[in-house]
Amino acid sequence: MLARLEELGGRLDEIEQSLEQPHSKDWEDNATEREGDEVLEGLGVRSRGEIARIRAALKRIDEGEYGYCVNCGEPIAEARLDVLPEAALCARCAGGRTA
Repeated sequence: MLARLEELGGRLDEIEQSLEQPHSKDWEDNATEREGDEVLEGLGVRSRGEIARIRAALKRIDEGEYGYCVNCGEPIAEARLDVLPEAALCARCAGGRTA
């Protein structure tokens, strides 16, 4: 999770730097650049969300609560944690959501 957190931090920095670049004065180029900005902003939002989930999982590790559902307190299946190490909910409580 720490490696992923570092990767996401670097990606977020790159996104923010790209968004700070000035846009072209050409109308068509500017429109294309703004569409690209919307995509980058979406990636940034998802990256921030994943960073928050990883930090919460690291906090649960520090508190000795990692691997247990924050909703029902039951253990989270190892297979689920292998796929989604920052999972806060067991599959039953996630009910189709991933957390």
